[in-house]
Order: sequence, then C-alpha cells, then structure tokens
Amino acid sequence: MSKTAIYPGTFDPITFGHIDVIKKGLKLFDKIVVGVSDVQNKSYLFNSEERINIVKNALFKDLKLNKNKIIVVSFTSLTTDLCKRYKSNIILRGLRAVSDFEYEFQLAGMNRKLDSNIETLFLMSDVENQIISSRFVKEIVKLNGNIGKFTTKSTIKSLKEKL
Repeated sequence: MSKTAIYPGTFDPITFGHIDVIKKGLKLFDKIVVGVSDVQNKSYLFNSEERINIVKNALFKDLKLNKNKIIVVSFTSLTTDLCKRYKSNIILRGLRAVSDFEYEFQLAGMNRKLDSNIETLFLMSDVENQIISSRFVKEIVKLNGNIGKFTTKSTIKSLKEKL
C-alpha cells in the first residue's frame, strides 16, 4: 500500500524552502499532494490557478521532479478534509525557525483535534533556505532585488510579470 502525505500551503509563490520540504517528503512517502490553499481570509498576489501553475512549472519544468509522485491541487476545505480525500493521515509542514514553531504547534494540535488519525510531520528545509519566505521574496522583487537564490527561474519570471 502506498503512503501519501499532504503538504498544504499558500505557495504565493513557491520558494526553495518549500521545495526542500517536498524533496525530503519524497524520501519518506510514495506520493506528496501539494495542497494550494485558496481560503478567502488571505490576500494573495497570485490567484489559485496561477499558484498551481507556478508550483507545477517550478517542480516539473525547472526541477524535473517526478510527476507520478507529486500531485498539485487547489483546496478551500480544512486540511483534514484534504487528507480524507487523498486517503492520507500525514500532514507535512515546514519549519524555518523557532518563530514558526508556536503557530505550527497550534495548527498541528487543531488538526489532531479535528481528526485523531492525522499526524503532522515537521521537516526543516536546508540551512541556506531556512530564512526564505514568500513574503520576503515578493518584497525583494518589488524593490528590483535578485531572488535567484530563493526560487526557481519560472517562478521569478511569473513574479516579474505580475509585479
């Protein structure tokens, strides 16, 4: 029986930090479902369809990752419902720094309360990618800075076109 993990996030845009978590997850699981959240309480630079295309281009065109092992979907439901839809009991979350821990700890606890069969697995991105955030990447692009060390070529192109 294959094991699937759910990796939810906004991915607005995807960064090398996110990609590290996906690559590490692929070493542990047969499939990763990258769930691109489209909840309405956030303001996004890219709409859901654009973010899905950016993620797919980054993973499959730029990095040539295995399309058979990664599914990229949009979702507006609870993450626990996404887990049920893909028959997964694992949620992957990335941790960058101690500042992420409190929020992630609460989120994991709430997901566990919603479905006691679901476990949250925290993965650290590589040290050089731990400082990267989508918010900083967008700010740097707006100020005409170089983000080549933070995300893929197709993502950079999408950001420059949008901004």
